[in-house]
Amino acid sequence: MKRFLKIVALVGAMLGSVYTTDACTNFIVTRGASTDGSNMVTYAADSHQLYGALYQYIPGKLAEWMDVTEWDTGRYIGKIRQADVTYRTLGNSNEHSLFITETTFGGRPELEDPKGGIDYGSLIYITLQRAKTAREAIDIIVELANTYGYCSSGESFSLIDTEEAWIMELIGKGPNDKGIVWVARRIPDGYVSAHANQARITTFPWDDPENCLYAPDVADVARKFGWFEGKNEDFSFAEAYAPADFSALRGCEARVWAFFRTVAEGMDKYEDYAMGHNPNNRMPLWVKPTEKVSPKLLMDCMRDHYEGTKMDMTQDIGAGGEGCPYRWRPMFFEVDGQEYCNERATATQQTGFWLVGQARPGKVGILWFGTDDAATSPLTPIYVTATEVPECLREGNGTMLKYSDTSMFWITNRVAQFAYLRYNTVGKHVREYVDSWENTMLEAVPDMDARIGSAKNPKKAVKVATELSVENAQAIFNFWVYLDKYMMVKYIDGNVKGEDANGFIDNGNGKDIPGKIEQPGYSERWKRAVAEDNGEVLRVVTW
Repeated sequence: MKRFLKIVALVGAMLGSVYTTDACTNFIVTRGASTDGSNMVTYAADSHQLYGALYQYIPGKLAEWMDVTEWDTGRYIGKIRQADVTYRTLGNSNEHSLFITETTFGGRPELEDPKGGIDYGSLIYITLQRAKTAREAIDIIVELANTYGYCSSGESFSLIDTEEAWIMELIGKGPNDKGIVWVARRIPDGYVSAHANQARITTFPWDDPENCLYAPDVADVARKFGWFEGKNEDFSFAEAYAPADFSALRGCEARVWAFFRTVAEGMDKYEDYAMGHNPNNRMPLWVKPTEKVSPKLLMDCMRDHYEGTKMDMTQDIGAGGEGCPYRWRPMFFEVDGQEYCNERATATQQTGFWLVGQARPGKVGILWFGTDDAATSPLTPIYVTATEVPECLREGNGTMLKYSDTSMFWITNRVAQFAYLRYNTVGKHVREYVDSWENTMLEAVPDMDARIGSAKNPKKAVKVATELSVENAQAIFNFWVYLDKYMMVKYIDGNVKGEDANGFIDNGNGKDIPGKIEQPGYSERWKRAVAEDNGEVLRVVTW
């Protein structure tokens, strides 16, 4: 590990200081529930088609109209009227420390409107250009969708700023009725919440505008379609517009449960719900953590594979002999007429990018940004006021169909693919470097904040924030390039080459021939499974 830190320092010196994007995960931590007093949100943009890059919007001379392109597909939708004033954005944040993230729950297909003029992704990124606060963002989302029509399926949005944290759930009204029905709830301070591709807002207060907002016809549309009868106070958004099945619980709500059980006591009582066995044992929308949640703990919650539960993906035979916590698609398979599921954990192989956003009162917000699988990729701090995207994260630097040697997405994927082959050795080793980097950066935040705060004027402060963000991102990119090569040398062909303080150990003859090689083999469970499957052929006999 000391070698790693030395390399990072040297790099810094050299620098001069469902499964498209609808399979995502959001965790939300309010100020009173965080160790540093920040509102925090996570996002994993999980897709087999999404390229991991850091999007940027730079305000400039505004035309009267702007083009809208569907985020998932690149399809041109149409034009909407441009705002009078817009703000700089970086990824899912803007310069005012507003963060907006999402997960798609789909919901009633009858409510989709292919003629709508704006999609869920455009709602996020256009709203970030126009809003300063979470509450203002809710108003803008509603105005845009109702004015131009909404062409996506049901969505859950997370919205945080330096003061408040909200969950907003919305869905269209159908092809013959423009706009959306929606509910937004403010998460009580001191609590955490989450959503993961399943609508989670059930009943809600109808007379608390400080903490709950909603469309006037939110229950009426459900009544019209025959999905709800009764009084408003009995209306459940989730039950009306996104009734859950086994897949929604096991593949979606289970991720929420994994987060809740990590930070709060008493969550094991919802295990049957998370596993899809008891849909009536619904989890609450938010819970109070046992202890305050640190940024590092939140990062690590995004790396969960249900470790320590009945669904632990490292322990069943599907993990192979190397404990790999991944199951390639499809999500369901059939054997002898019985259908089975592959687990869908928070950490997954098909992530385009992921993040932890910190909206910090009195300080510049931080977008902790990474590409590819959260379990094998590091987050790097990007200040939300930064005016430059690091080259390794730049949009257009590589695509899903074109490899780039200077892209963070591709180098993190290279390391991850190797880790998947021998997860209990290579994957474990990669994680050590991930943790070392993130802990080093977290420790460096106060010093970086001080450098920004000591700037002579706001313009200079932005310059410092930009320089720090770019230098750190390029430093971890350069190290991951090194790590890719180092891991290949150390672990090639199932071997593990020994090391000492000077590097790899040779045999002492001056020919660069390894002098210490270990061969860890397979897990005990896997060896027993192989013996049971083919023992008669493989059995060693004596005579």
